[in-house]
Amino acid sequence: MNIPPETRIEDITFTFLDVETTGLSPERERICEVAIISFRDFKQVYSFSTLINPQKKIPPEITRINGINDEMVKDKPAFPAAVPKIMVALENSVVVGHNVNFDRDFLVSEFSRCGFQMPSLHFVDTLLIARKFGKFSNNRLGNIARQLEISNENWHRALSDVEMTSKIFEHFMVIFKKEGVNSLHDLLKKLKE
Repeated sequence: MNIPPETRIEDITFTFLDVETTGLSPERERICEVAIISFRDFKQVYSFSTLINPQKKIPPEITRINGINDEMVKDKPAFPAAVPKIMVALENSVVVGHNVNFDRDFLVSEFSRCGFQMPSLHFVDTLLIARKFGKFSNNRLGNIARQLEISNENWHRALSDVEMTSKIFEHFMVIFKKEGVNSLHDLLKKLKE
């Protein structure tokens, strides 16, 4: 991680990340979809989204949640093919996700399986931001989006989820900037309040 703490918010690339998986355990389950959108000063600078062949069956209960089935992924590349595009997005960025530790843990496991190491990064969790600074009826991604009047169509598909997450993050950053959050240091300090 080589983003100096004094870097202004406008100069930081924020990479919004979401993965869909075959289950909940990063050790036993696999990624079946990944989506990434990177923004600098709320202007998109990178986008990548793909289905991934998890090289195992997708359980019916997972298909009911995210709509991804074995037929959809059978001719898609396995995770190693996506690594270069994921690395490009992660490099020199702050990663943002909703319940981001889930996504991070799956990426760490998948990177490890193909002989790569996850780079050292700052992670920002919109779930924790919503819990700490919002007053939502519940803090599920689609519910927060709905309450902020952000489209939550196709919730539980990776690309829709990163788009919702980026708009939720932008909502809070407008508030944070008014409260004096102008640098990476300010943001990380604010999130520890």
